[in-house]
Amino acid sequence: MPTPPPADVIEPHTWTNEIQTRSELDRRLATGSLVGLTIQGLALDLDPVPDFTDVEVAGTLFVGCRFASRQVGADLVRRGANVVPPFSGLPYPTQPPHLYTPEELAAGFAEGGFEAMYDTRVYAHFRAHGGALPDVREALGQRLHDHGVDNALADATRAWLSSHGPQSVVGVMGGHAVPRGSAPYRMAAVLGRELARAHRLVVTGGGPGVMEAANLGAYLSTRPAEELTAAIDLLATAPDFADHDRYTAAALKVREVFGRTIAPPGDGSEPATAYRADSAALTNGDLDWASCGGLAIPTWLYGHEPANLFAGRIAKYFSNAIREDTILRLARGGIVFAPGRAGTVQEVFQAATKTYYGTDGVSGAYVFLDRRYWKTELPVESLLRPLLTTSPLGDLSDTVHLTDDVHEAVRLLTR
Repeated sequence: MPTPPPADVIEPHTWTNEIQTRSELDRRLATGSLVGLTIQGLALDLDPVPDFTDVEVAGTLFVGCRFASRQVGADLVRRGANVVPPFSGLPYPTQPPHLYTPEELAAGFAEGGFEAMYDTRVYAHFRAHGGALPDVREALGQRLHDHGVDNALADATRAWLSSHGPQSVVGVMGGHAVPRGSAPYRMAAVLGRELARAHRLVVTGGGPGVMEAANLGAYLSTRPAEELTAAIDLLATAPDFADHDRYTAAALKVREVFGRTIAPPGDGSEPATAYRADSAALTNGDLDWASCGGLAIPTWLYGHEPANLFAGRIAKYFSNAIREDTILRLARGGIVFAPGRAGTVQEVFQAATKTYYGTDGVSGAYVFLDRRYWKTELPVESLLRPLLTTSPLGDLSDTVHLTDDVHEAVRLLTR
């Protein structure tokens, strides 16, 4: 029988030897030594260009950094540093220093529609280079990118978890094909709004349907309920995500009408591939994004689905396996399962495995919206309750709840 890994294996760590901002690098440079440090994703070709001439760099690791010239990188290697430069020819950064924003993923839409968006261009590159089975060079680039997202996600959530605790993070999962304006879509949007107003960080898989609705509700959580209804009515003019251009245009129209609730990194004028903003402004102390859209964790494996543009921050991965595990690891405050099909059922039992063994610590409630659906159409309750009854941690079957009432769902997740 599998057993939970030791606590120190799964607990989040703060690595003091990782340098991800120019200000921290400058502080270290002033000491004359970068020995043993890792410098990640910095644009070291921008003024003022740092001078490494008299700095000790033995064992220093530079990952995804841009230098003023190749000679700079070669000199660092000669003096004992390890340099993994950004891969040329990739439309994405190999060491993103911060999570994506909706503005970054949508960059290019105004000029050329859906096909010109940053998000779509990365997906096209992903497909052209083997998709889920890339060649070696592409695989290394993707792994480096996803590791950078791991780091950025840890940075972005650290302040929230420190002030609210792990039980404040709630996952919302469900069907990606739920059309905008439908009753399930409106229900998920109200759920996201009420959870955000109850100081919960809403986390979704970053796709359309139920996921977009939950992030939309969180995005407009500080606005009157009537404005959420109006936003959904506007989105309902383009209900089907397969109609990519109209679907994306409607989302951008809602953001225009109701305003951008948080600022993007930098001044918003640079494309997503530049990543020149100081990521300190996007990590500790910056919690506006959490209460104005929450978090989305999508994957380019499903890049045929338009980007969810209502999350405050977006941790987009190439690896779907890492993405799935990350969502469930974060959602320690409980998970809402709206009606869905195979993907949602997979997530139900993947989450149940973590709860059964206590892999990531104590789990919150599992709330299934739509009693009839989960009792008759896909009766997962009949399997889930007996399974959780036999947990090595004791009878956990009381974590399972079925309801048709969004407000009851919120109560179960916030009590």
